[in-house]
Amino acid sequence: MEEQKMSLIEHLSELRKRIVICLVALAIAFIFTFSYSEHIFKLLLFPLNYTPKISLKEGLVFISDQKLQNTKLVFLGPAEAFWMNMKIALVSGFILTIPIIFYQIWKFVSPGLYQHEKRYIVPFVLSATGLFLMGVVFCYLIVLPFAMGFLLTYKVGDFLMPMLSVGLYVDFLLKFLLAFGFVFELPILIVITTRIGLITPGTLRKYRKLAIVLAFVIAGIVTPTPDAFNQTLMAVPMIILYEVGIWVSVLINRRSNKNGGKD
Repeated sequence: MEEQKMSLIEHLSELRKRIVICLVALAIAFIFTFSYSEHIFKLLLFPLNYTPKISLKEGLVFISDQKLQNTKLVFLGPAEAFWMNMKIALVSGFILTIPIIFYQIWKFVSPGLYQHEKRYIVPFVLSATGLFLMGVVFCYLIVLPFAMGFLLTYKVGDFLMPMLSVGLYVDFLLKFLLAFGFVFELPILIVITTRIGLITPGTLRKYRKLAIVLAFVIAGIVTPTPDAFNQTLMAVPMIILYEVGIWVSVLINRRSNKNGGKD
């Protein structure tokens, strides 16, 4: 019992150490990003200035949208502009520290891994970071311009004119960016759970229809707005990532079987 109690204390101490490192890294990144929060805010205006168009000749192009450019951003409270910059700096700092956060997560769980499994630290950090950034970029370039183009022009006419609170606009964008970043981690989650034997590729295929339903349910919960349009924009990538996770887990299982389970 004493050994178990000490191991638990050591476990909690290790968790506290990893959390402190992540918070220190986030604080340093926040100081840096706060200095450039205005420049980052200008980048966040991209969905209001351009609309993506897909053509057979040119592929994906971004066209200046005059209707969206006329949308005014206002702040409704004395401190709203200040807190907007704080939120931008905090989320930007979090994105910058993502590699450190994933590395600390791996270091926390690594004592429970076999020796041959600990060598996957670099692939894990790189793939997890890469998928998160892919989700953020995909949301920024594709999802948000489509969402803004639809939502801010829907039934807008002589009696309706969009005039957004800058705080609500930034909240909307940042929540979407973070949500897509975490959603794109789905293949990693699937690979890990199949690797440790919680589920199998066959089980994932068997419950594919249920996964599609859950994707729309999760998208409805995660997205900042309750409309079906934004829900679909998140659910469809989740379904695609689910399929990608299945195929990656199949390849890993085949490789592990060939090597006698030593991989």
